[in-house]
Amino acid sequence: MDGRLPSGMLVTALLRRMNDSGGMGMVLAKGDPQGGGILVIVIDADPITSHRRERVLERGLGPDGKTVLIESTPANDILSYWQRRRARDPDLWILELDGAAAERFTAETILQH
Repeated sequence: MDGRLPSGMLVTALLRRMNDSGGMGMVLAKGDPQGGGILVIVIDADPITSHRRERVLERGLGPDGKTVLIESTPANDILSYWQRRRARDPDLWILELDGAAAERFTAETILQH
């Protein structure tokens, strides 16, 4: 046992934080409630241009063995990217978070646990 909270609990907490802050959070694909990976599509405004941008963040392990957020935004289609990932890993959670604090909430919720 590694002491991490179950993935389903982290997902619920993250969605609640996002929705309570006035943003929007959705589960696009439900993964394993205990140990499934978490892939988050973050939608926010670029601070320089104010254009909406989409980025993909994933919970992974860093070189020191600690949990880190890894940006894995594909160069082209995010939809087909996460669908391919999900086809290879049916335990993977796919979330979409839309709001100004989406990346911060993701880091605070996933990296603290």
